[in-house]
Parts: sequence; C-alpha cells; structure tokens
Amino acid sequence: MAPTGDERVSETLAQLAYEDRELQVCWQGYNLPYSDAFDSFMTKDVAARLNDEEGSVKFKSYLRGLSLTGFGETSLEAVLEADTPEERDWAAGEALAEAWLSRTEGVIWPWNMARDKRNANASLPGADLIGFVVNNNDTKLAIGEVKSSSQDQYPPNVLYGRGGMIHQIDRLANDLKTIRTLLNWLLHRCKDTNFETYYKASAILYFNSGNKAVSLFGVLIRDTAANELDLKSRGKALGRSLSAPTSCYLLALHLPCKIALLPERVKGGVAS
Repeated sequence: MAPTGDERVSETLAQLAYEDRELQVCWQGYNLPYSDAFDSFMTKDVAARLNDEEGSVKFKSYLRGLSLTGFGETSLEAVLEADTPEERDWAAGEALAEAWLSRTEGVIWPWNMARDKRNANASLPGADLIGFVVNNNDTKLAIGEVKSSSQDQYPPNVLYGRGGMIHQIDRLANDLKTIRTLLNWLLHRCKDTNFETYYKASAILYFNSGNKAVSLFGVLIRDTAANELDLKSRGKALGRSLSAPTSCYLLALHLPCKIALLPERVKGGVAS
C-alpha cells in the first residue's frame, strides 16, 4: 500500500502513524521523533536543499576563478559574505519535503527553485515541487505542493479553499495552462544538461497518456499529534477525481519541534 521507496525511511528517523489509499491516491502520516537521525537529516539533507549548497559552490567557484586584482578579490569576498541564510519556516518546510521525497521516493530535482528568486524575500508562484520520478523504464513528471500548519484542527485550513493544497493538486492534475507553464519553465532549466533525458522521457510519457501520466505530491508539515483526519477525507475525494495513470501521494510529516523553529534545526540549533 505504501509508495515505492518507503523502506528507505529508517525507524530511527520516522515511524509510520497511519496509511491508506483510495484508487490512485495514497496517504501516509509519519512521526519524526527527536533523534540523532533527525538532527543529521535536518543539518545535512534539508540544509543542502534550503541553502542550495550545490548552486552556491558553483557560484563561488566561478567568481573566484575570475581574473581579479587584489582589491577586486577583497570586493568579491565582501559580496560572498553578504549571503543571508534562509530563515523563513515555510521555506524550511519545502526543503524538508524535497529532501524527504528524494530519500524515500527517489524524486530527482533538476533545479533548486531558490535560484530563481531575484529578491531574497520573494516566494515563487506555481508548483512548490517540480522534478522527475524514474520507475523501471518510465520517467514521470513529479509536481506538487507543500503546506505547513500548527493549527490544532484536523484537517487544518491550509488544505481547503482555492489556495489550499487539495485544490492546488487538482489544478496541477487538470489545468493544462498550468502544465504548459511548468513544462516551459522546466525545459529552460533542463535543456543541454544531464536532466534533458528525463525531461524528454517524462514529456513523451505525459503526452502519449493523454496528459495523465504524472506523479502528484502533497506534503503537509505539522507540529501536532498525528491524526489521519488530516488527509483521509481529502485523499478519498482526490481518489474519486483522479484517473490512471495519474498517481497522487499525500504525506503528513509530524515534527518533534515547532514549525517556527525549523530554520534553527537546519542550522543545528537546539529547539523544542
């Protein structure tokens, strides 16, 4: 019943609290207790996504390779040192979702969306998650949404309404204008890179399936007790509306710390 790759979650990092499915939709809830495994996951996997460590290394290496005077080198280092760590809890929640899906579902992220921010305080429109899932000989487009909530209500309000996670997932499944925008955005970041093969394969599969072959993800970050009511009714509703070969995985991750303290946990700080 669990999605492929579930065995990659060690019991020291997370314990399954519930799981169920309705046709094309599967949902699971995990408790993440305080542990060395959780600290390592946050300070390594999540931090790498949140801070775009791969992109940062390439950026610094390129600029330090320029032919500069001694004064120019000093000026460059001043610019590089002006980097401000990401401290918004929702951004840390998205990085957590990406790192989790990479580990458990093998999702490949060809681009870190933080690179598209022209303003350090900006948020990007469209899907929160954009990548690929490779399963045997098939490569599917993977798109989804991430929401965080501390609301003591099941399900929380972030799942409802036009801005809610469920409506957004339904839009990603059926709104061809949105899909066109995402495919266009993704092409410019995959073309002439190692990811172009994944892009072509996922696009061919998607179009040949009548615009249905896509893996949808909805990740809910919570600092409340695990409760299947968070996902059950919405999962059943989505299950009745989506058809094969579309698949959808709803996931709730229940933290051992407050959501507001996620950025601190990423930096290795002690939070409760």
